[in-house]
Amino acid sequence: MSDKMLVIDDDSVVLESCWKIFTEEGYDVVTTNSAKEGLQLTSDSKFDVILCDWKMPEFDGMDVVEEIDRCSPDSTVVMISGFPSVDRATEAMKRGAMDYLAKPFTPEEIVKTVQKAMKNKLAAEKKSLGRIEKIMKSWSFPVPSVEDKSPKTIAETVAQKVGVGKTTSPWFSVLVLGILAGAYIGFGGLLANTVTFDMAGRFGIGFSKFMSGAVFSLGLILVIIAGAELFTGNNLMISSAMTKEITFNRMLGRWGLVYIANFIGSIIIAFLFVFSGLWKTGGGALGASAVKIACGKVSLGFTEALFRGIGCNWMVCLAVWMALAARQTIGKIFAIFFPIMGFVAIGFEHCVANIYFIPTGIFLNTWAGISAPSGFSPGSLNWINFLWKNLLPVNIGNIIGGGVFVGMSYWGAFLTRTSRASPRSQRRL
Repeated sequence: MSDKMLVIDDDSVVLESCWKIFTEEGYDVVTTNSAKEGLQLTSDSKFDVILCDWKMPEFDGMDVVEEIDRCSPDSTVVMISGFPSVDRATEAMKRGAMDYLAKPFTPEEIVKTVQKAMKNKLAAEKKSLGRIEKIMKSWSFPVPSVEDKSPKTIAETVAQKVGVGKTTSPWFSVLVLGILAGAYIGFGGLLANTVTFDMAGRFGIGFSKFMSGAVFSLGLILVIIAGAELFTGNNLMISSAMTKEITFNRMLGRWGLVYIANFIGSIIIAFLFVFSGLWKTGGGALGASAVKIACGKVSLGFTEALFRGIGCNWMVCLAVWMALAARQTIGKIFAIFFPIMGFVAIGFEHCVANIYFIPTGIFLNTWAGISAPSGFSPGSLNWINFLWKNLLPVNIGNIIGGGVFVGMSYWGAFLTRTSRASPRSQRRL
């Protein structure tokens, strides 16, 4: 009689993959994307092994593990998580898990982990260990690897998991996360302007641009660490389309939804800045600086804006790429900081950031009466110039920079063979 397994995870890709892997291993596999349903199944049936995700919409996975240990103490519980840390691994095992595995993982890794957990469970039962001794023993169990991922592993993760996950997420969730991403980038732009609006005259243009980039990195740090959907980062989804994990139509549809949401989020922060009166800082100098920034952006030539857009998202997507390599939060922050600081200090153009910067200048010019500085045409700051002279070429450049120079480059380097036929041992969940 085959062992019964229950998989509880809100990621449909993980559910399908685990079902396929363990069915081939001879298990009778039941899957559910609902923690509530998983607990009900655990109460109604006996399962030899239960795989449980750490982060789910309904319940904290830690609480689910603890409840499973209470109502089904004979089950071997393994926790899986895309947010690995030593503390979470320890806490999971204190609450009843026999092992812990970080996502993404290969089929061999998950099968080996389950087999090891079952052996550990059997050994613990034979020795009749009490609850306190079991908690102490948990410290000797393996914890998630803190080693960073290789470029090839990142390429596989982006193409086979990240891009697929973004296209299968509920549209409303993507809309909300897109609005948040636009707001986060707006916060970064607002902070950069606030910190540097009077700095160049005192410390020089170079140092002012460095500081602007340093603090602007807050925007992408919030997007990656807090969790949000950013159009420019999503340009990496092109590797999923190239490997035929998703269709180009689905990719473009998701890009459009995220772009609209980013637009809304950035405009919200522009309104917040204008109507909060913060532009009056320094006797209105901060507002005048915001208008000057906007005027400079709409005065760029089409070719200039296009190539600045290419350079920008080349670096932004590298920041996202390297953040995926890091397993710890501090590593992700450092991975994000330097490329973002670099693109801002250099002077490249980011379409979502510009949706904050240029409308802010238009609002201040129109409602606060702050005129364009000398050297700029008084009528240059308007919506037509914003959309056609800046946003259009910068958007095109951003797509080329992120999609071609990062997404397609690493697809070409690592995934051109796996896009035709990937051995099971090389597939990642």
